[in-house]
Amino acid sequence: MENRIHNRTSLKKFRKDLRNNLTPAEVRLWSFLQNSQLEGRKFRRQHSVGNYILDFYCPSEKLAIELDGNGHLQPSVMAYDEYRTQYLQTLGIRVIRFWNREIFSLPEFVLDQIKANFQQKPQ
Repeated sequence: MENRIHNRTSLKKFRKDLRNNLTPAEVRLWSFLQNSQLEGRKFRRQHSVGNYILDFYCPSEKLAIELDGNGHLQPSVMAYDEYRTQYLQTLGIRVIRFWNREIFSLPEFVLDQIKANFQQKPQ
C-alpha cells in the first residue's frame, strides 16, 4: 500500500481522466481559479487526498472546493460526502461545497465565499 496521502500513483489515470472530462460547472470555476488568479492562490484540479479525488484543492490554504449536482441530494450520497469531509478534516483540510448552478448564476458569490475561507495573508 502506498504511504503517500496526496496524489497517489494508483489514482493518477483516474485523476487525469477527470481533468480531461470536467463538468461544465468545473470548467467555469476553473476559469476563475487557474493561474493563481484568485488572490494569488494556486489551485489544483482533481487533486487526490487519500483515496478521494477533490474537484479543486488549494495546498497553501489546505482548502478543498467541491461542486455538487442534484445527485448529491440522495441520502446515500449525502452520507458519503459527510464521511469524506470528516476524513479530510482529520488531515486539517477544510471543505466548502457549492451547487453547480451557483457557479453559473452567482459566480461573484462563489468567489467571495472562497476568498472568505482563505486564512493565509495574500501573497
